[in-house]
Amino acid sequence: MTTPAPSRISSRQGALAVAGSALALFWPGAFAFGLPGVLGPHWQETFGVGRGAVGAILFFMLAALGIFMFLVGRWQERYGPTMMLAIGAVTAGLSVVALPFASTIQLLYAWAFVSGASSCFVMIPALTVVQRWYPARRGLMSGIVNLVFGSAGAVMSPVFAAALGAVDYRTMNLVAGSLAVVFGLAVARLVSVPTTAAGGGTAPVSPARDLDHGEAGLGSAPTLPLPLPLPAPSLTLGQSLRTRNFWLIWTVWAFQGAAGVAMVSLSVGFGVSRGFAFESAVVILTAFNVTNGLSRILTGYFSDRLHRARTMGATFLAAALAYFLLPHVNALGTIAVLAAVVGFGFGTLFAVSAPLAADCFGMAHFGAVYGLIFTAYGFVSGALGPLLGGALADTSGGYQVVFGYLGALCLVSAVLIQFVRPPARPPLSAPAGPTGADRAWSSA
Repeated sequence: MTTPAPSRISSRQGALAVAGSALALFWPGAFAFGLPGVLGPHWQETFGVGRGAVGAILFFMLAALGIFMFLVGRWQERYGPTMMLAIGAVTAGLSVVALPFASTIQLLYAWAFVSGASSCFVMIPALTVVQRWYPARRGLMSGIVNLVFGSAGAVMSPVFAAALGAVDYRTMNLVAGSLAVVFGLAVARLVSVPTTAAGGGTAPVSPARDLDHGEAGLGSAPTLPLPLPLPAPSLTLGQSLRTRNFWLIWTVWAFQGAAGVAMVSLSVGFGVSRGFAFESAVVILTAFNVTNGLSRILTGYFSDRLHRARTMGATFLAAALAYFLLPHVNALGTIAVLAAVVGFGFGTLFAVSAPLAADCFGMAHFGAVYGLIFTAYGFVSGALGPLLGGALADTSGGYQVVFGYLGALCLVSAVLIQFVRPPARPPLSAPAGPTGADRAWSSA
């Protein structure tokens, strides 16, 4: 009997790992980008609160990201990505099953925190695995994973809205949460870490092992086909924190993340304020989520071939212009198009910043470094975006002030990202020793 070639086995495992990583993010993405927007008016009526209080739901969701992204990045080095993905699936699903039992707005905030934490257990291992399998196509692979995460809200927002009218609130959440648990556990089994080639065979790679010249992966990288350049050496977490690149990316995540996620909680309310029925206003959120998903694979793909920072800056600038125009339009189609432009920039932030961080800091400690970058999104974006944005909408009595403010955040982000400068990769003939690494990072 013929034994399949190791390269063919490896290729199949890589494809399955990408598929499993991407699909694992479907239900967490649906809950993060679909439920708050669709159920926002229901929660306002049920708990007798305003838009600011509902916007705080996303604040608590993002606060959990700020706490757990870094922790999961460290835990996956010890326990592996499959375990993290399984924990995320169970936590996300069960939190939605328990959601109808939230009898106060404070318990709703507790659900948001748990839901946000569950996303961390899926996002970090998914991004890490696909970039390790395909180091030459990090942007594309990150885009594929993020496509599912972002577009899930577009797929499920109208489904949630229709289900809310067809069945009761409790039944809808019970079914959605149960599906999330079963589906997430099934696809987690598809995920594996890469193997290295050694004399035509394969050797297992530990969860902490890397494919570039970082501390955990030095000397163990597989032979890659020419003319692929060697990746830059990895920085430790402490070294990354001492670079200008880290804090620039962190600040951009705080500002652009706030501007993007605010649309999740404001879009349907804005449509209703323009006189549209609830079912029609959901179209605005759907348009945002469609491009929030599609942009992730498009800009991820092109960022592998074009300048990553310029790709991000162009979409952030377009999002700023869209926000400035939104208060001055009344047609539902035009509003949806402008919301889609904001979604495009938001999706680009997710898709391109992960490979940009890998370019700047390497893959050996990617989970921990990227998790720490995510503290900007968790602790700052939630406060600057949904929380402050909802409060501005309540106090100003309209959306002109809040949309102008969010547009300004996009504009500042478009400028700041241009100052991120990844170190140059060493040529193929360059030694991988400490001296070469020191030279490569001297300008970081």
